[in-house]
Amino acid sequence: MTTLTSAVRTSASGPESKGRAPRVRTNSSRAMPAFYWMVWPAVIAFAAFHTIPVIVGVFFSFTNYAGYGDWNFVGLSNYFNLFKDDRVLNAYGFSFLFAIVATILTNAISLAIAMGLNAKIKARNFWRGVYFVPYVLAILVIGYVFQFLFSNSLPKILAGIPLFRDNILTNPDWAWTAIVGLAVWQACAFSIIIYLSGLQTIPSELYEAASLDGASSGRQFASITFPLISAFFTINVVLSLKGFLQVFDPIIALTNGGPGTSTESVTLLIFRGGFSGGEFAYQTANAVIFFIVITIVSLVQFRFLQRREADI
Repeated sequence: MTTLTSAVRTSASGPESKGRAPRVRTNSSRAMPAFYWMVWPAVIAFAAFHTIPVIVGVFFSFTNYAGYGDWNFVGLSNYFNLFKDDRVLNAYGFSFLFAIVATILTNAISLAIAMGLNAKIKARNFWRGVYFVPYVLAILVIGYVFQFLFSNSLPKILAGIPLFRDNILTNPDWAWTAIVGLAVWQACAFSIIIYLSGLQTIPSELYEAASLDGASSGRQFASITFPLISAFFTINVVLSLKGFLQVFDPIIALTNGGPGTSTESVTLLIFRGGFSGGEFAYQTANAVIFFIVITIVSLVQFRFLQRREADI
């Protein structure tokens, strides 16, 4: 035993112990090249199909380029003219009205349905799948189905109501409500999933304790349910408003911006003017302004709703 102990001491005090500790080689250095091989193609593709086109678009927004032929620099005149263009201002007004109404309806309906699907009901998983179906369907295909419904079916079914008898899609004052109906019908599917995820994080013991204390269903919702899913509410509201501000497909399917320009959104105006109206540079400037507006709105929403979460 003494000999073994001295041998161990001798080896520990040998010349290797006086120098630096031996380096332990890991697999991280070997994995780095593989890591870069996976990341760089995605970075290059993102830059080629997103970053570079954005930079080119911003560049052309300072010109009078029509999408073809020659062009010249015009400075900020495109941006100044946007604020004088009634058609552009009307498109922004319609987009914000549509987005606010659709966001409120989507979140109110989605939360109510999610609470029902979170309860102990028969065939609960089946109904969850049914309510998610609209999110998987192509919006243009469903849009044309809704167009047939509003144009042919409802005028016959609801012939006693003048608004539906005369085809609501041809009414410049009410056609936007049909678009809201279609957009909300599809958007609810995704919002329901997010609210369900939030509701499943709430311990059932809280509701049992509240019931023992005599709290009503409304009181439980106000004091337990909504405060604990406020983060999920924030996500849904921000995503909903951002998505509805960029509404495009439901309008194309139902009204194509009509009657006249009463249901023309900002995205539809940019598409029409930029690609087929000879206003490439002008509508590119509009797209830049729209991007800034959406970014500001989203940041303000996050700041306000997160502050509200902290208060709750």
